[in-house]
Amino acid sequence: MRAAPERLCLRLPRALLDPRLSGLPVGAADGLVAIELEQRQGRITALRPLDQAAAAAAGPLPLALTPLVEPHAHLDKCFTAGAFPNPEGTIAGAMASNRRESEQRSAEQVLERGERALERAWRHGLRAIRSHIDSGGPATRPSWEALLELRRRWAGRVELQLVALVPLAHWSSAEGEELARWVADRGGLLGGVLGPPYGRLRSDRDALGALLGLAERLGTGVDLHVDEADDQPGRGVTLVAAVAAERRCGVPITCSHAASVALLGRRRLERLAEQLAAAGIAVVALPLTNLWLLGRRPERTPLLRVQAPIRSLQRAGVLVAMGGDNVQDPWYPGGDFDPIELLRLAPLTSHLWPAQRQGLAPFSTAPARLLDLEWDGLVREGGPADLVLLAAGDWTDLLARSPQRLVLRDGHCLPPPPLQQPSPLLPTVSMA
Repeated sequence: MRAAPERLCLRLPRALLDPRLSGLPVGAADGLVAIELEQRQGRITALRPLDQAAAAAAGPLPLALTPLVEPHAHLDKCFTAGAFPNPEGTIAGAMASNRRESEQRSAEQVLERGERALERAWRHGLRAIRSHIDSGGPATRPSWEALLELRRRWAGRVELQLVALVPLAHWSSAEGEELARWVADRGGLLGGVLGPPYGRLRSDRDALGALLGLAERLGTGVDLHVDEADDQPGRGVTLVAAVAAERRCGVPITCSHAASVALLGRRRLERLAEQLAAAGIAVVALPLTNLWLLGRRPERTPLLRVQAPIRSLQRAGVLVAMGGDNVQDPWYPGGDFDPIELLRLAPLTSHLWPAQRQGLAPFSTAPARLLDLEWDGLVREGGPADLVLLAAGDWTDLLARSPQRLVLRDGHCLPPPPLQQPSPLLPTVSMA
């Protein structure tokens, strides 16, 4: 790796600049601010606005972001779509292929796949990942041992958080309690799947109560797969909100997916969003996998394109992050641990416009809060000079084509990901 330049002229989103900074412009209609940044030994030593004359003299300024955060991944099963395909693209097909893969999964396989994933994520510009792990079956220990080893290896480059993914009722068993203690001792979180199909209301309520009780006793967070469906709108998320409120739950709770919530009527959706905000329950939207699996009509184009109602939740004050979820596995055959590609797709999948603060937050500051990371992802003097410089001058340029990038971490320029050749523009632009 080569040293990063000490002086950089950039266009940064005002939403990623410390709001306490004085003397900076509010930003143009695109939310971008021209900045001169100085850094030494990986820390920002000075930040100055560039006026129009100085910006013109500096030449074309690259759009820059701080490294982004992946709030929901599955590192244990990534890159398995070739050997365990799901050509129908259905949830049933994904579950069947996932089951066959997990029955022969080894620690060596998970270690190799996870190493490849983290290498790509790091070079693409991710700084933290929360990964769910199939748990409660024969693949549990091999998967956890491999990913715990990767967490150790990658400490200081990509922060890795791990969640035990099991059927919700598993936490009510003796084996579930033992697993919960084992996971908590290793700094993990407790997770599970809440419908559909749903059990009787009381059985789901009891299972959820058992999970939250374990989490409270062990002091660990909870991250659930909830309402990953295009029917029975919001039933699981409604139950989570109700049980959390009844228990006055004192541990962080995340509802991942929450896709069917979008099918609620406006008033019911607003009430549920307010309940989630009051209980401090976060939501992770996962549009790629949801758009791939849900709303399918055999031999016909889908009409329903179901995903979490991001904007409605944000308006109520719910913390909402967006993740890439599955990467090249039976649940979704695409993806590459590239947060910039997810950001580029968000205007199309979810009508999120990154020029707006609430359009950018789900990829940056919101997942940083959700994962309780030490750095909030904002640029400030004294903060890390970790940046992702893009060969794009503005948001339209970014959306027009997948850009080359230069990732700066700890004062150094990372090598590009495999298959990506350095752009001849970036060294000139980024070192202006």
